[in-house]
Amino acid sequence: MRRLAAALVRGSLQPRLYTSIYVSASSAADTTFTKLPAQSRAPILYNSAVTLIKVAILAIIQGLAELLPVSSSAHVIIAEKLLGLDPSSPAMTLLLVMLHTGTMFAVIVYFWKDWRATYFDSVPAFKRAAALIIFATALTGVIGLALMKLIEKTIFAGSPHAEIENLFSHLELIAPALAAVGILILVSGMHEERASNGSDLNFGQAGIIGAVQGLCLPFRGFSRSGATISAGMLAGVAKARAEAFSFALAVVLTPPVVAREALRLIRAERIEGTAALASAAFPSLLGAVFAFFAGLLALKWLSRWLQTGRWYFFGIYCLFAAAAVFYLHIRGY
Repeated sequence: MRRLAAALVRGSLQPRLYTSIYVSASSAADTTFTKLPAQSRAPILYNSAVTLIKVAILAIIQGLAELLPVSSSAHVIIAEKLLGLDPSSPAMTLLLVMLHTGTMFAVIVYFWKDWRATYFDSVPAFKRAAALIIFATALTGVIGLALMKLIEKTIFAGSPHAEIENLFSHLELIAPALAAVGILILVSGMHEERASNGSDLNFGQAGIIGAVQGLCLPFRGFSRSGATISAGMLAGVAKARAEAFSFALAVVLTPPVVAREALRLIRAERIEGTAALASAAFPSLLGAVFAFFAGLLALKWLSRWLQTGRWYFFGIYCLFAAAAVFYLHIRGY
């Protein structure tokens, strides 16, 4: 077990693993993306145009996939590997959560009219909605953080600098997570007609959704939206209500996740914290803008699929995606 943990931390299970960081050049406009091979620290600099193209590609993938129940993280990680980047490096995990921030604002814009009618219609309605969200988020935090600490203390036992993010680049872990959420979506899709006539949300159902969201935190590939919406549908929540509540939880969850990854970047040993954060800021913010517009498009598509009774199609897609990810793992990515 300790040998496996050491391999996960070093990335030795990934023969093509690269550590990618942002560095500051002579000016903010000259910000470049540095690709450092795991065994050699000699930098290979990309020009800023190539860097921004890569950020745009990742942002569009993230924006389109984040709000669909197919695991945006798995899709972005595959793209990063194909682009020669290291998904577990601090700069890349910060970029990823900034892409989440872009889609968070897309969620707010898209659902604002419904949320205003549902959550802000009256003081009692607001208090009830806030209580449900706080309760579900608290369960997410307790279960998610406990699970991450358990993984770090067991799988990574004896590795002093191990973090849960060390798992994010391993396709052999992402593939089964995709398969698991695909099965969950298929099962909930079998009860889709019942979910269409489901009830409003109560505290028990909110707790189930929050707990499932906590299980999603450590695992890339286990789609947060797919798992939480499916859990809500299986718990008897109307699927449109489960969708809205799931994305409301995402809005609350995103800021602390951004803060966690920013602090992780600052603490990174191989780079100077403030300079690294400053140089990562521009491409990350640009990526958030791209992800915002792509997220709006994805939300319209997701809502239409939910309304037309095709939820189970996403489960089929996740199963095929799991097979594709496992194939890429076998090929050495």
